[in-house]
Amino acid sequence: MARYNKIFAALDGALTQEAVVRRAFSIAHDNNAEVLFGHVIDSVPYEANGIDFAALTEDGLQRIEEVLAPYLARARADECIPSVDIQVRAGRIAETLLEALIEPYNPDLVICGVRGLSNIKYAFVGSVSTQLIRNAKCDVLVVRPETLEEHPQD
Repeated sequence: MARYNKIFAALDGALTQEAVVRRAFSIAHDNNAEVLFGHVIDSVPYEANGIDFAALTEDGLQRIEEVLAPYLARARADECIPSVDIQVRAGRIAETLLEALIEPYNPDLVICGVRGLSNIKYAFVGSVSTQLIRNAKCDVLVVRPETLEEHPQD
């Protein structure tokens, strides 16, 4: 079985986010691995408005810390998880995830959620999980929201 030392988990605020967090911490605990959570704020809607991306990403980081506070506290107290960090960037989602977050971190495993795009939207923009599977240089685990029901105590 593969041994994971560094796990990157992509957060998207969707229904699968909690499942991604739980799975990341479970695998990290079992492998004594560090975890980096990454979130990308889609810059496309803001590009023409001159928005302050630094302030936007700082606000995004604070919101993630608040939403995930119980999970983060438990994981940071877990002796089997050496470190837990969160980074937020603004940009085009798939490219920014790969180029600004995943590649510099050089993880052994990337975890992301499935969002279930409509066939039409998928045909035009594809999915982030598909792009990660095709382009990440490590294992990629795609978590479904049903996972929460299967593992309520993780």
